[in-house]
Amino acid sequence: MKKILFQAVIIISLIFAVWYVLSKVDWMRIFKVEQITNKTEKKLGDLFWELYNSAEKEIKSEEAIQPLDSILTKICVSNNIDKSQVKLHLVQSNEINAFVLPNRHLVINTGLILAAEDEGEVAGVISHEIAHMELNHVMKKLVKEVGLSVLISMTTGSGSSEQVKAAVKLLSSSAYDRNLEKEADIKAVDYLKKSKINPVHFANFLTRLSDKEPAGIKYFSWISTHPDSKERAEYITALCNKNTKYPQPVISRQTWDNLRQYLSEKKESRP
Repeated sequence: MKKILFQAVIIISLIFAVWYVLSKVDWMRIFKVEQITNKTEKKLGDLFWELYNSAEKEIKSEEAIQPLDSILTKICVSNNIDKSQVKLHLVQSNEINAFVLPNRHLVINTGLILAAEDEGEVAGVISHEIAHMELNHVMKKLVKEVGLSVLISMTTGSGSSEQVKAAVKLLSSSAYDRNLEKEADIKAVDYLKKSKINPVHFANFLTRLSDKEPAGIKYFSWISTHPDSKERAEYITALCNKNTKYPQPVISRQTWDNLRQYLSEKKESRP
């Protein structure tokens, strides 16, 4: 009996030893999966954005882009993120939404700007989406739910147009899993603190939009695809230091009001 137990212990120990050794092997590097994914991501980014942009109207006027670019620049510079690699797009849409496409395309809908009460709330959303970029959540989500082989086929032209559309919809209208969302939230708070932007604005935005629909805005993509908003607001608030004093906003109140006024007029004039 003792011999059998001894053998069992040896076998179990060997299994765990093999598992430990295998877990330390950089399989991504050995099979060059990371290199393949990086090349695929660049091609997918252009492909996805081209498809999305063909169905939406992008706003490129400096009056609208400059304030958002200032916020983005502040976050990137304060956190040693290469801002030149981030492709900022402002899309005219009533949906309260922002999302990231492969190859660092950051898409923000005008509806989200109009739903926000101040630039700090928008900075929170931008930080959250930048966190998804920096933590490579975009490709992790696509590889998990679509498959690397299918993604590669899209970039070579052998994938179907329906597959491409489905992948774009996956990123623009569905959430990451709970762990990735929390990871992005925590990283976003860190970005905001280093940028001298009060993270409590981000928590306020989540709380307000989860409570009631802002007047005149009907679509809630960003909140509906980010479940448990109140719970998220609570742990974001817990990460805030109430005693910290924050400097003046990245953009002035007048600039913020002008931006919202400009987008409101664009919304009213849209056929």
